[in-house]
Amino acid sequence: MRIDWDVPIPMEDGVILRCDIFRPEEDGEYPVIMSYGPYGKWLHFEDGYKSAWDRMTTKHPDVVAGSTNKYQSWEVVDPEKFVPHGYACVRVDSRGAGRSPGYMEVWSPREAQDYYNCIEWAAEQDWCDGKIGLNGISYYATNQWQVAAMNPPHLTAICIWEGFADFYRDCTHHGGILCTFVANWYDMQVKSVQYGLGENGYRSRLTGGWVSGPESLTSEERGSARFDFGQVARAHAMDDEYWKARTPDFSKITVPVLSSGNWGGQGLHPRGNFEGFSNVSSKDKWLEVHGIEHWTEFYTDYGIDLQLRFFNHFLKGEKNGWDQQPKVQLQVRHVDHFVERHEDAWPLPSTQWTKYHLGAKGHTLSQDETSQGSQVSFKALGDGVTFLTEPLEADTELTGPIAARLNISSSTEDADFFLVVRVLTPNLEEVVFQGALDPNTPVAQGWLRASHRKLDTQKSEPYRPYHTHDEKQPLTPGEVYELDIEIWPTCIVVPAGCRIALSVRGRDYVYPGPPDAGLSNMKNKFTGVGPFLHDDPVDRPIEIFGGTTTLHLGEGKENWVMLPVIPARK
Repeated sequence: MRIDWDVPIPMEDGVILRCDIFRPEEDGEYPVIMSYGPYGKWLHFEDGYKSAWDRMTTKHPDVVAGSTNKYQSWEVVDPEKFVPHGYACVRVDSRGAGRSPGYMEVWSPREAQDYYNCIEWAAEQDWCDGKIGLNGISYYATNQWQVAAMNPPHLTAICIWEGFADFYRDCTHHGGILCTFVANWYDMQVKSVQYGLGENGYRSRLTGGWVSGPESLTSEERGSARFDFGQVARAHAMDDEYWKARTPDFSKITVPVLSSGNWGGQGLHPRGNFEGFSNVSSKDKWLEVHGIEHWTEFYTDYGIDLQLRFFNHFLKGEKNGWDQQPKVQLQVRHVDHFVERHEDAWPLPSTQWTKYHLGAKGHTLSQDETSQGSQVSFKALGDGVTFLTEPLEADTELTGPIAARLNISSSTEDADFFLVVRVLTPNLEEVVFQGALDPNTPVAQGWLRASHRKLDTQKSEPYRPYHTHDEKQPLTPGEVYELDIEIWPTCIVVPAGCRIALSVRGRDYVYPGPPDAGLSNMKNKFTGVGPFLHDDPVDRPIEIFGGTTTLHLGEGKENWVMLPVIPARK
């Protein structure tokens, strides 16, 4: 292929962004696959994310087959697998990152405008046919929602592979509770490739040059050229204008969309994939959901085939049957394997929304509602209480979003709730899964701070409550309040003889086994929730969140979890 390194893209405010272009050797006009982000376009996947690279290439040899892998980079396409199909691949270092100077403020409105400008710039080049597709994982997916809502004239199709959309609900504040992930991620994966590191940063095996060069700035100069994401997240504790300016209006997105989520991505991405698919205005939209690691399926033959069929249809006009592709493609999760199945809509039309009521006696989950009044109390920062079904008489599939309702009181003015849907074997050992990051991930999770219980009645659905997060409503100690809690979508076929459990906790889920070492690009060991921890002492002061929480059951008070039961196919 023909490669052009560090090509300048001028922005209207004078900043020059830099991109790399991989395209066929033959002269001609080609559709573009573009990505824009902060991870350093000259940083090889293996050099920045070795543990992820090793795990992926060892378990999935198809990833490295058919490529020299010289140009592999984190969460963007391998050009050696797209250029031969007649595409130009354009990688842009976002403002302030890698080889692009400027002030770094990730996912800002300024970045979205930059992305818009890059799309229109590429469309005007003599090697481009004017059709631009966007592709990539995570960061390179999330900002697609943002720029697609701006409707660049030459944007033709987007593939959002594991990309969140709502900056408050999906990323920084789960149920109103601060997640420490953003500060740690920013330190490890973004500041580490900030423009100006130069000779103090990575040397690129792609080009031999500095990943974050060519300048070598002082730490003070770099510090003044970036925002502090952790400080910002703490400062904006409600869903205010700061977050709203970054969260796209799905109704403005009209281009063809392939939204690809991961069942195990609890704590970051999958909610955006489901919400985006459901709410964009695009008439041409598809949902695909898979499992295993966050980064893997994008690079496998399975993922590349899906992406190429989508883009070949919309960017090249190929009659490849994509117009007959079912709107929903699921890798249905079983305990030890996945089974592909196609559906027509999400949530699945066949869903039997089934309420399992919480019972105090024996801590049961049952479809029978109890009338006897009782209370269950636990330490507000503790492991809480777990409610169990009887052993299931038959295999039972749960696929879809989950909602819960609890009646609670607190000894203080607030309380945090961590809800975990679990599967236990007949001998009560927990069944966990390889999540997007953590290898010991439970079936599903949801979160809510009681003072954030206010609902948006227009946006709420029976299966997916939607909280406004626009005001705090402190609790009166001892008074009973009704909470509706969103639990993120999941999929699992629970084997006969196993039990379904709901844990109501006051802190993050902890896997009842040894911790995992984690990943080389993460700060913490993994204990069941990966890097998505909610343990910031400023956000959860013990004098407010360290009391006693009580569940009030029976006597007309509804306490249930509503599960998406899918009837067996005949």
